[in-house]
Amino acid sequence: MLYQLSHHSVFRPSHVITSGTSVSAFLLGNTSGVSLYVRTVSPSNTTGSINPPSCVAEPTGWVLLREQLGKDPFLFRQFFVLMPQTAVRVQLRLNQSLRLCTENDTSTDCCPKPLCLLQTLQMSACVDGSPKASLLIQAKVHARLLPANAASDNKTVIPNQVYQPLGPCPCDLTSRLCDVRCCCDEDCSNEELKLFATSCLPGPFGGQISPVPDYQCSAQSSENSPDWFPFLCVSSPPENNPFLGHFYQGDTIASKLGPSFQRHMLTAPVPVEGYIQGSPIFMLNDQYFTIPQKVTGRCVNNAPVAFLENFIVECVTLLQSCPHGNPLHTLATDLSIKVKDGQGGEVMVDVVDEVASDLSPFIFRGDGASPGEMLVCENVTLALDYKFYWKGNGITEIIVTRTIGTITLNGSAQVTSRYSTVFLNGEFLAEMNSGNPGYQMERLVIAGIMLDATENSTNLIQRTSINLWKSVGDGLCFTAEKKPVLFGENSTSGCLFPVTRHHLTQCDLLREAVSSLQEDLISASFVAKNGNPDLLTMTDWLNISFVSLNSNSSMKDTPGTCYSIPSHLHIKVWTLITSVVGGAPQREIQALQVSYSASSWGVACGGGSFSSCGDSAETQMFPITSSVTFIDIPINTGPSKTRFHINFTEYDCSRNDVCWPELAFPFTKYYTGEPYSQSLAKGMILVFFFITASILGTPWRQIRQVWRSAAL
Repeated sequence: MLYQLSHHSVFRPSHVITSGTSVSAFLLGNTSGVSLYVRTVSPSNTTGSINPPSCVAEPTGWVLLREQLGKDPFLFRQFFVLMPQTAVRVQLRLNQSLRLCTENDTSTDCCPKPLCLLQTLQMSACVDGSPKASLLIQAKVHARLLPANAASDNKTVIPNQVYQPLGPCPCDLTSRLCDVRCCCDEDCSNEELKLFATSCLPGPFGGQISPVPDYQCSAQSSENSPDWFPFLCVSSPPENNPFLGHFYQGDTIASKLGPSFQRHMLTAPVPVEGYIQGSPIFMLNDQYFTIPQKVTGRCVNNAPVAFLENFIVECVTLLQSCPHGNPLHTLATDLSIKVKDGQGGEVMVDVVDEVASDLSPFIFRGDGASPGEMLVCENVTLALDYKFYWKGNGITEIIVTRTIGTITLNGSAQVTSRYSTVFLNGEFLAEMNSGNPGYQMERLVIAGIMLDATENSTNLIQRTSINLWKSVGDGLCFTAEKKPVLFGENSTSGCLFPVTRHHLTQCDLLREAVSSLQEDLISASFVAKNGNPDLLTMTDWLNISFVSLNSNSSMKDTPGTCYSIPSHLHIKVWTLITSVVGGAPQREIQALQVSYSASSWGVACGGGSFSSCGDSAETQMFPITSSVTFIDIPINTGPSKTRFHINFTEYDCSRNDVCWPELAFPFTKYYTGEPYSQSLAKGMILVFFFITASILGTPWRQIRQVWRSAAL
């Protein structure tokens, strides 16, 4: 249900049904001076309608958070200057535990029934105490039911297959119950076994995994056994038979780790004498040197730092009280620790403190204010920026800049803390190559920007990267990040661009805004041919070919529809194997082309109501995409065929049904149907028979007769 009272603000979507503890929506339009209020509503018993939105907040048990989106200054300057349009991301989080209450549980922070919560919420956007838009949320949340015995110490003991078969009774299919005709089922009593003793399941499925060999004395029968069998039979226990361990090789094969939803456990630290790229850094007590990082998309407080691996991450924490431990509350003595330098010595971490004067990049407060006591949290750690100075395989100095600030809490607030690591060789940032000399698979494609002659630099090229879209969070292009192109990895990604009918009246400006977003992905004009280019040698670099979009389109813009929008950017990379070093092929980039694909954008309206067609603030999301394709150039390594080899195909076995060169195939080394010695012996026997038949045959008989008559 949506109420919009002559103000260009609207919730998208206008109606949300949730079964979880968190729900999000967007407030689009003119959001300046807008306040958000949440209350619990219920439909009328007579009419079934919901009361109009109200600008009075009520306690609901949900925490309201808001985040301003669309803060790209370039985009607002080039595009949204036509109309003051912004976007606000609102989020509700349930401030209640989903644990099911026990019988004598007096706590209020639990669910009395399996259906924990069933309510309807109404969020109102108000300006000067007047509602402008509303969002209806229907929440149906169930309690989290955990089994009584969530963890068990029972373990399945797998017997040694050398002495005991694995699964001695396959027909035992039901636990703690007797299976009919399964005579090896230990759950069957003697009375039950008598019922089907003469109809037991035969073969391995019935438990007869190891049949008694014929030479066993226990296998003697009066019908088939000869008289001398008791003197020559073998007396051996049934546990010792030739079938045991038949597939046992005597080796232990380590199992491969598969996907798991369990928490990642760090392996035992193994200190090294010298650091190499990617190896973990150790403290003086042989433990990992850790700082907060993102692992599988989530922030982990104790993640090892890798040598020569730069990173910067941001972690969001919801604060409802002052922090009292790491990582938001750190002491200088906790950060000033001793680290192994990789050369047999140690390095002390130097701590430099900075006080944040502007807390807006770190703090975001919700609209709702708690009536409780105001809390003042001092010396909250907002950022930890590490600088590692290295030389060779060792670390020479470590400096961490700790940014602290004082936070005032009146309810709850979101704290965005920053953690970064930079490795410097002297004063130069460590730049990783992508191969030596050729590119390695899944390594960064190195791009470059030509430096001006007036710039104070000893290099001609400044290294950079070629990027694709990386949508995060809500998927909007305003908040999207960029991911670099990796060699040999084809990829397609994109983000969403909000467009209103008012924007579609300015198609030229819309095309310019989208084109600027796409061009921002590739700021380079050169690409490195190999994985370790020289910044002073232009022969190591190739010009990037940009194919401009054809603007002479026959389609003309119409009211409500814009054509030739460069919504898709495509990168083609041609690669070639130029050499082989140590058995590894060396790949180089031969060319790189950037092109655009156009599409038409128009806001779709209609359905049951045509009122949205006349609303200039009606918003629709359009995709902006980017992709990269790597094309291998084939290599013709074989010699060129002559005219004779092309035309004369009589003895070509691949192009004829009769292959004369394979007439003696069984006598060649290519025949693998039997050992070569056996095929050779059989061939010699055939030759012997052929010669014997020839000598004793009719031609030789006639020759002997003529010889005898001539001799007489």
